[in-house]
Amino acid sequence: MVVIGVDPHKSTHTATAVDPATNADLGSVRIDATLAEYRRLIGWAKRWPRRRWAIENADGLGRHLSRWLIARGETVLDVPTTATAWVRELSRGGRRKNDRIDAAAAACVAALQGDARPVASDEHCDALRMLDERRNNLSASRTRTVNQLHALLRELLTGGAPTRLSANTAAAVLRGFRARTLSDRVRVDLSKDLIADVRRLDRQLTVNQAEIGRLLDEHGTRLRTIDGIGPVLAARLIGRTGSAARFPTAAAYATYTGTAPVEIASADRRVHRLSRYGDRQLNAAIHTIAMVQVRMSGTAGRGYYDRKIAAGSSHRATMRCLKRHLAATIWRTMTTDEIRRHQHVTESVSAA
Repeated sequence: MVVIGVDPHKSTHTATAVDPATNADLGSVRIDATLAEYRRLIGWAKRWPRRRWAIENADGLGRHLSRWLIARGETVLDVPTTATAWVRELSRGGRRKNDRIDAAAAACVAALQGDARPVASDEHCDALRMLDERRNNLSASRTRTVNQLHALLRELLTGGAPTRLSANTAAAVLRGFRARTLSDRVRVDLSKDLIADVRRLDRQLTVNQAEIGRLLDEHGTRLRTIDGIGPVLAARLIGRTGSAARFPTAAAYATYTGTAPVEIASADRRVHRLSRYGDRQLNAAIHTIAMVQVRMSGTAGRGYYDRKIAAGSSHRATMRCLKRHLAATIWRTMTTDEIRRHQHVTESVSAA
């Protein structure tokens, strides 16, 4: 079977075919990142009926191409950029670098090193990731709009508006105000526009959360059974994690989320600090879950926290350990969900 390595860029992709048995370069092609050129790439690859694709950073710049190939029944592997860098460094003339060499390095890693992972298209993960990103944008817009509304009401009213300002509260405040100057009339008009914007954003956030809940029900995840995880955090965890199967162990997932403590050793002194690496949004989500569980009596996280504190651990060290513990729990839950979905699909196909 021939391995076709791909080095993707924003506007162009370079593909190189490699024979895994001899590690020989069988040919290369450079295409533009367009659908017409994707079809030309498939036509070029048809000379090797038994083939698989190794795309460097398939979840990044190669995301569109990898999903397009999967939709057409092709086998696609994701190769991390760090692995291809090692192949280039260890090859003859290790300081050479161009797109063809990068593509060949991706194919070599996929064929020989075992660092590549299969790429599977999960529509629910992609949809939840987009809905979560949209919700973040809507929430940021609402916060900015409410802040502008606060500033205007502070100039109109003595003492300003209540801290927790909603569209209805702001409308009620304005209803009893009579503008007597030109500047105040402009402020009132602008405030009414902002109130309408807040109402529109509230409706969009409500629709967004309802759609997230519907997709989570279809996905069949059990993440919401964990204390502190609601629809929004469940969507973020699934959308940004993707398939849990790409992490071989809970420790690998903890490293990806930045919840694996980093050991700092100096002479005979050994301490741990929080990792600054990993996906920071996933890290923030797990931190939120940890804080919620610690504040709720009777939760598993609260019990874990109390035991660590009773054993003499500090609050900061205990929170680091709790986040690492929660990352493992989330990984196990997502992995079990995927196994259960796979078994359900298998049973459905067998019954048919």
